[in-house]
Amino acid sequence: MTTIEHTTAVRAAPALEARGVTLGYDGRVVIDSLDLSIETGTITTLVGANGCGKSTLLKSLGRILKPTSGSIHLEGVPIASLSTKKVARQLAMLPQSPSAPPGISVRDLVLRGRNPHQTWARSWSPEDAAVVDAALEATGLMDVADRDVASLSGGQRQRVWIALVVAQQAGILLLDEPTTFLDLSHQLDVLRLVRQIKRDTNATVVMVLHDLSLAARYSDRIVVLHEGSIVADGAPAEVLTPEILHRAFSLRARVIPDPITGTPLIVPEAD
Repeated sequence: MTTIEHTTAVRAAPALEARGVTLGYDGRVVIDSLDLSIETGTITTLVGANGCGKSTLLKSLGRILKPTSGSIHLEGVPIASLSTKKVARQLAMLPQSPSAPPGISVRDLVLRGRNPHQTWARSWSPEDAAVVDAALEATGLMDVADRDVASLSGGQRQRVWIALVVAQQAGILLLDEPTTFLDLSHQLDVLRLVRQIKRDTNATVVMVLHDLSLAARYSDRIVVLHEGSIVADGAPAEVLTPEILHRAFSLRARVIPDPITGTPLIVPEAD
């Protein structure tokens, strides 16, 4: 008799997952019973009108904001059950408008990304220095490594913060409006860098952006939020439609193929 063995493939847990999450401030509900699963090695962008809950959701995914109900799971494990240091080794978050200590150099700020890897038995090492150098090289900052962060342009400062999260060597990056206050050229530089990091390291990226056309160009997936709920979720061409734009943003617009990339390009209708 021949015995036939049946094997069942074990599917890897999502990099991040929100299960029935409700979030709010001062008794006001901002996100209500939301489910969201983030697959490993993808760039997911959260978009929506101001106040829809994008940054609130990102803070919850990064364990900065605790849900009033539901749970966040990091690679299949409830994030609330993990130590702060363990979370920091797996997940790095760049908040809106971060501020650097006065007088700190670029290299010293990026070196802070190595803090999660320090223990009482392991102090700063040549490995840490090598990781910082690699992060500076990857972000094009080696030439300004010894300069005061405050002396840099806005685009350079944003690259410094991205270098810090790169030096953290976490597999998951949460970026809250990484292109805020940057001109278009620097916005493109930052988003190209994010995409390069994802390609080079298979990082999982979740970010909040306001520019829908740039979100379409640089994202694998777009999640559209409206009044605390997900109204569309999928590839950019699937979710950035005139109907969804009107529902989520009260925006009347045409969606045409970007002549360079073929991704959706949003053209608001004239008054």
